[in-house]
Amino acid sequence: MRKVLLTAALAALPLAASAADVKDDVVEARQGYYSLLGANMGTLVSMVKGETEYDGAKAQTAADNLLTLTKYNIGHLYMPGTSSEDMPGKTAALPKIWSDMGGVQEKGMAFVKAVENLQEVAGLDKGELAKGIQQVGGSCKGCHDNYRAKH
Repeated sequence: MRKVLLTAALAALPLAASAADVKDDVVEARQGYYSLLGANMGTLVSMVKGETEYDGAKAQTAADNLLTLTKYNIGHLYMPGTSSEDMPGKTAALPKIWSDMGGVQEKGMAFVKAVENLQEVAGLDKGELAKGIQQVGGSCKGCHDNYRAKH
């Protein structure tokens, strides 16, 4: 009987490690997605702040990239068990995300709308870009304030 239990316990170890690996992969993918958003926002914010020269073509490309990223279905990136409470030190995603999915989706739709508006004006001029960035930034803040742990 001991051999059977020991064999069963040893056989289950890879499954436990595998489940943890899946959660790590989900968090890594989620963070990668938001890094792509951040890289494109960084390009645009840098132009608005005057840290880099405004370039309509580059601004349009970054806005187009953002719009493309909004088309990606990110639902699978929010696997239960991948909050900051479940995985301390690995993610800033607050558990509230999973208990308030309706609120998260509402904030997400506001972000999509803001990005759509930005995409229409980003390549026109720096002033229009600045207005669009302000709207997108506000939508980002709405989610961060409610669903992301402070660093």
